[in-house]
Amino acid sequence: MKGKTAKYYATHPDARKRHQEYQLEYQKSVEQVKRRVELNRENRRRGGYSDETGPHAGKDLSHHRNGKFTYESPSKNRGSKKNMPGDVRARGGKKK
Repeated sequence: MKGKTAKYYATHPDARKRHQEYQLEYQKSVEQVKRRVELNRENRRRGGYSDETGPHAGKDLSHHRNGKFTYESPSKNRGSKKNMPGDVRARGGKKK
């Protein structure tokens, strides 16, 4: 089942093209490359890629504010409000 964003990009080819061009540039940035390298290195060190049936099967290794890594489900790892300070700011912080 597609989400709202996927439906939008499926029906708006110009927007999808702009989004793909932006993502291509963003993923090439030095910060993103370093982040991926760091996560891949840590995942290899922990044996996360070979863990097909163990406790980390199907999970992503995610960064946290304190610099530590934890395994989370891929859906939970995307758009987490607690993991990264940028995410909290982008979503307006806590409701009071």
